[in-house]
Amino acid sequence: MTKQSRRPVVLVSNDDGIHAPGIAALAAALETAGEIWVVAPDRERSAVGHALTLHRPLTTEQLGPRRFAVNGTPSDCVNLALLGLLPVRPQLVVAGVNAGSNLGDDVTYSGTVSAALEATLLGVPGLAVSLIQPTGPASYRPAARAAARLARLLLQAPDRGATLLNVNVPPGQPRGMRITRLGRRLYSEKVVERQDPRGRRYFWIGVGPPAWEAGEDTDYAVVRAGYVSVTPLLLDLTDYPALRGLKDWEAQYRRASRGRATGDAG
Repeated sequence: MTKQSRRPVVLVSNDDGIHAPGIAALAAALETAGEIWVVAPDRERSAVGHALTLHRPLTTEQLGPRRFAVNGTPSDCVNLALLGLLPVRPQLVVAGVNAGSNLGDDVTYSGTVSAALEATLLGVPGLAVSLIQPTGPASYRPAARAAARLARLLLQAPDRGATLLNVNVPPGQPRGMRITRLGRRLYSEKVVERQDPRGRRYFWIGVGPPAWEAGEDTDYAVVRAGYVSVTPLLLDLTDYPALRGLKDWEAQYRRASRGRATGDAG
């Protein structure tokens, strides 16, 4: 397809690497939504958050038509694709399908969510899609089909702006879709200390059994009930109630500054 193509251009990325089965299923399902370009890390980059590579150059390898591997993070891939690699600006970026959930507070660590976030920072809607891992072999097709339906909805929305949506899909066939808020995970993390054969200490950052806050409208509760969870996220991290509550600090700071200046003068 050329720049004159009428089909919307959709960029696909992930954090599990370009050879992961989730991204293959996602790209195939999205073919019905537009012209698909795949730009993804050349290896697994899970839990790297929103890291950008600034201390070394990035290289790409073309693995097929409109399919590139990058020796960087998920955010690198989206940044590189939007600002230089793709011949045309995409109308949508879809990240996934991630092998494992990205629920609640875990979105802050997720490379999948960060790929969609990077798109939104650059003015393109982003959709992050994750599959809750089943006890047996995983099938990514239902999650990929759900992502394709949501992608079409985003592309058809007249005033979608730079929307950022975090999607979690239960294993098997979903019962439907629900719009949710982020849940809160109650962490019981621990650091496991070990000793190598030379007597040096090393550590593993471990996570204890997960516990979640109660709330039927949370992403965790919805996927546990068998529904696809769609959570709109904001880039603005400002705590507005605290902003209002701290306004009186400005006057207190000025008074303290005047008092200190008077004391210094004396």
